[in-house]
Amino acid sequence: MRFFLTILNCLIFLVFQTIADEAVQKPNVVIILADDLALMDLGVYGGEASTPNIDALASKGVMFTEYRTSTLCSPSRAMLLTGIDNHRTGVATIPEVLPKEHKGKPGYRMSLEPNVYTIADRLRSVGYRTLMTGKWHLGEYAHEMPQEHGFDRSFALAASGADNWEDKSYIPYYQDAPWFEDGVEKDLPDDFYSSEFIVDKMIEYIEDTDSSKPFLAYLPFQAIHIPVQAPVEFISKYEGFYDEGWDELRQTRFNRAQEIGLIKEGVSLAPMPDGSRRWQDLTEADKLVHARRMEVNAAMIEAMDFHIGRFIDYLKSEGKYENTIFVFTSDNGPEPNRGDNDWRLTSWMVSNGYHVRLEGLGGRGSWGFIGPEWATAAASPGALFKFYATEGGIRAPLIVSGPGLEHSKIKSPAMVTDITPTILDWLKVPELAEPAEAITGRSLLPVLEGKQNSVYGFNEVRAIEVSGNSALYKGDYKITRSMPPVGDGRWRLFNMSTDPGETMDVSLDNESVFKELLRDYDRYATEMGVLEMPSGFDSINQIDKNSTERWLRHNVPFLVLFGLFVIALFWGIYRLIGAIVKFVRSGQFSKSGN
Repeated sequence: MRFFLTILNCLIFLVFQTIADEAVQKPNVVIILADDLALMDLGVYGGEASTPNIDALASKGVMFTEYRTSTLCSPSRAMLLTGIDNHRTGVATIPEVLPKEHKGKPGYRMSLEPNVYTIADRLRSVGYRTLMTGKWHLGEYAHEMPQEHGFDRSFALAASGADNWEDKSYIPYYQDAPWFEDGVEKDLPDDFYSSEFIVDKMIEYIEDTDSSKPFLAYLPFQAIHIPVQAPVEFISKYEGFYDEGWDELRQTRFNRAQEIGLIKEGVSLAPMPDGSRRWQDLTEADKLVHARRMEVNAAMIEAMDFHIGRFIDYLKSEGKYENTIFVFTSDNGPEPNRGDNDWRLTSWMVSNGYHVRLEGLGGRGSWGFIGPEWATAAASPGALFKFYATEGGIRAPLIVSGPGLEHSKIKSPAMVTDITPTILDWLKVPELAEPAEAITGRSLLPVLEGKQNSVYGFNEVRAIEVSGNSALYKGDYKITRSMPPVGDGRWRLFNMSTDPGETMDVSLDNESVFKELLRDYDRYATEMGVLEMPSGFDSINQIDKNSTERWLRHNVPFLVLFGLFVIALFWGIYRLIGAIVKFVRSGQFSKSGN
């Protein structure tokens, strides 16, 4: 009997040891998401900023050159983390631009739906510890934070952005900077700088959780979202880099894009948007300020890369680097908003301790931005920038590195919804037992392994829609629609093989193709639950409306008390005047004078 028990115990030990060994052998997963980073902002993609650590990931992994994301941050994040089209996740757009006609509608609730599961949910179900530090922006209440969507530990910014030096809001839409740790609101340390803190906190979580389990580390940085801010030691490295202006940078990046194969040689450069300022028309003082803004922008990219390097060094020191899958990408194209042309924003800045002066630009109290002209230049060779489904708004870098991969540059189409299914396929994660919204993306693993050139057929449809800004790809063609204030809401057709800059609308010459793609888009919109935009929709005006509405809602008690005070004050003045008049009329005033 004892013999059989010994054998049984040995078998049980071997089974559990095998399970433990398999758990140890499972790769860790690190997903790094930059904010508002253009296709060519990284050094390895031809940019000016020094990004040696991200470039090193690319040198031992795969660089995608035909990756498309979404036009705005929340939809991109929802699709990245779930593999599901944004309209089915519940985050069709961002709350800042949501019109009242769409509020609360299916797909437009501005937080992840209950049956939508993240990659954290799925990896936790197979024994991973799941960790997140950085910008969340997939809900604003405690019960919508990462701990409710599969993350064991999280330090998450609920807002679209925040100051990078201090614990405060960056636009009038937000009363403060809503940071949550595991669903509980938290203050930031006094020595806070966003990129440094995000990495430090992630290292802390890795060290404080069960080291016998593999981990998912999701690091969505604030860099390079407004306010653009960076330590001075990084800024000084870029002095003079942008003195020739945005037209020069735009042309330089366009030329470099042809040299490194991002676009074909001989194609046309996308035009500057209507109303763009000419560099040569600026005063020398204005040129100095605008050039410095791009210096800070490049410095913020390098600062992010520096702290990513610290994280990689930590993984190497712990022996975890070689067995880790890395994904690096951006949520959308460069940010075009300005901080010096809106009196409402300017007055808010003054009351909240911000400035846009040259002195101290990028430092504490500085509200840094690059504006539409630099954003257009940064987005080269694409057209336009963030908010729009043109190439400058949705064509982004994607780097995948990990065990078994070798360096290659891949032209295969890839979408933001493909990242989660790729990782799940790579790790052989089974389907969840509970009912879940179906993943709409595709695994890119066959492409990464060199087994297929593409997981999309030549004539298969790929589509994106956020707040009316839409794109659909099929074959060599793309239809796109850009909403006001920059666009006019009209559909256009472009041949992407010959015109990646979207310079020539060919809808009249290819009417049958144009109509076919419009029908494809209608099917996509119906299937995904896309709502049409209200008449006269303008994203900038909508932000102003929503900001005013939120300010009024948050300040109702103050407004009521202020109103009562004003009423009481006027009532007191009225009574006082009445008393004076009565006193005068009674004759007491003249008698006392005698």
